[in-house]
Parts: sequence; structure tokens; C-alpha cells
Amino acid sequence: MTSTPAFPRVHIATDHAGMELSAHLVQHLTATGYDVVDHGPKEYDALDDYPSFCINAARAVVADQEAGVHALGIVLGGSGNGEQIAANKVRGVRAALAWNHSTATLAREHNDANVVAVGGRQHTVEEATALIEAFLAEPFSNDERHVRRIGKIAAYETTGEVID
Repeated sequence: MTSTPAFPRVHIATDHAGMELSAHLVQHLTATGYDVVDHGPKEYDALDDYPSFCINAARAVVADQEAGVHALGIVLGGSGNGEQIAANKVRGVRAALAWNHSTATLAREHNDANVVAVGGRQHTVEEATALIEAFLAEPFSNDERHVRRIGKIAAYETTGEVID
């Protein structure tokens, strides 16, 4: 039996508005002990098309989780909204937009979110780092009602049928 590592692998992606925050997080989280995989972009382009970066990070989270690797994701942008939407198009992703400590922790505790979206223009670097640390540290509760609800969402995602 293998144990879950103390720090999950973290897949991170951003748009041009979150590049400074992303660079900080890659350095900070790596120094903390996380295995960070940067999905880009590699250089600043104010006209970049962020969906591919975010989708690739989200796909990597799902692939790792399916392979039994403890993994979570971070997608960043100016508001985090578009990045969250892009990540949520990947089957198996539950991306949550976090804007305060409570939304960051509840996303994990109640929804077993596996990707967090944060708006780099909405927070200081320190605030955004604290939100992401809270998200990464919070375990899923495994409470039956939350498992049931997540199961209904997953069922719809795969079958297109709504379960009452």
C-alpha cells in the first residue's frame, strides 16, 4: 500500500495577466516541496490564447489522478474566470474560482475540486499565494452528501443525463 505524498504534484498554467504570479508560485511551491509542472506560456504575449495552456494543465491533472498520482492544478488569469471555464471543459476536472480563504478551502472540502482558478489582477501576490496554499492543503471531506453530489455531476458529464 502506498501513501499519499505530503505534497501533490501541481500543474500550473496562466494567461499573460498571470505570468508574474505564476513565476512566483512556481518558485514558491517548488521551494515548499511541491512537484510543479508549468504548462505555460513560456513568454509574455498580451494576445496569447490562454485556453490551450489551461486545458493542457487540466488534462495533466486528470491523467495523473487516473494514474494514481496525487495531483492538483492551478490556472491563473486577470480574473480567473476564463481560465476556470477552459479547465472545466476537460472531463474529470472540477475547477473552482477562489477569491477568499473560504472559497479556496470549501472548493476542496465540499467539492473535491482538483483545479483552482485565481485572478492575478484581483489579489496581491501574497493574497493569491495564501489562497492557493489553502486550496492545496485542504483535504476533501469524503462526506457522503458531497460524494453523492459529485457523483451526480460526473454522471452528467459522462452520460448527459441528469440524476435527481
